Amino acid sequence: MPEPTPLRIVPAVIALVATTTTQGAEEPVSFEGEMVQGGLVIGQAPAGSSVSIDGEPVVTSDSGRFLVAFEREQTQPEKVEVTLPTGMRLERRLEPQPREFDIQRIDGLPQDQVTPPESVLARIRDDARQAREARRRRDARADWASGFDWPLTGPVTGVYGSQRILNGEPRNPHWGIDIAADTGTPVRAPAPGVVTLAHPDMYFSGATLFIDHGHGLVSAFLHLDAIHVDVGDEVDRGQLIADVGATGRATGPHLDWRMNLREVRIDPALLLDWSENPNAEAR
Repeated sequence: MPEPTPLRIVPAVIALVATTTTQGAEEPVSFEGEMVQGGLVIGQAPAGSSVSIDGEPVVTSDSGRFLVAFEREQTQPEKVEVTLPTGMRLERRLEPQPREFDIQRIDGLPQDQVTPPESVLARIRDDARQAREARRRRDARADWASGFDWPLTGPVTGVYGSQRILNGEPRNPHWGIDIAADTGTPVRAPAPGVVTLAHPDMYFSGATLFIDHGHGLVSAFLHLDAIHVDVGDEVDRGQLIADVGATGRATGPHLDWRMNLREVRIDPALLLDWSENPNAEAR
């Protein structure tokens, strides 16, 4: 399987357009990372600045760091507005570059999981409600700042953005990275965070775990066999959090790892060092 273009964390100072002027030199704001569909970009403003994206205020850390995300099919730029402690306002439009996504065909799934029966629709809606609630936390923790490790290593069998055709029926894109492993394989926290959801059995995703890394950046771990942490727990990078399973809608044991920044689904594979998983392309 081809390796996705990695998110290169290389500081690049981007000149912003000042919408008000003051005497003296304009203070810079920098961004780290590639601006691509499904990507995550780290912004750095002077401490004490406030930031909004497309008119909506976003969390900024004490040191002035903030996050910008791009949707899978996004073609329009994100308008980032920064108000410096001096009162100067700066504006920048960040335009995501397009990517190509795979088409995946999966046959042999139980038909009631491809098209759920009426009897489970209320359960599915409640699962979605709980997931929304678990993603609502917003605080200035920057647990994401030190980067992300692989939660486990193994063959990558599914990638973000791929269009899945289930039993011949086109479905929504896949929103995570699938890593194949035997049932019971340990899953470790890729970065520090706080557990916001630990559900034993959701209809589609089975045993499901959410970890909030701050600023509304949330990792979701799906199809687990066991969960070893509870809601409210603070977890460390590398801590055992769960075991791989095949619960929910899964054709075999694997980890489906997804990430959201607020409501935007992003690609966790862009945050990883692929040299740390030598078996990634084995299948």
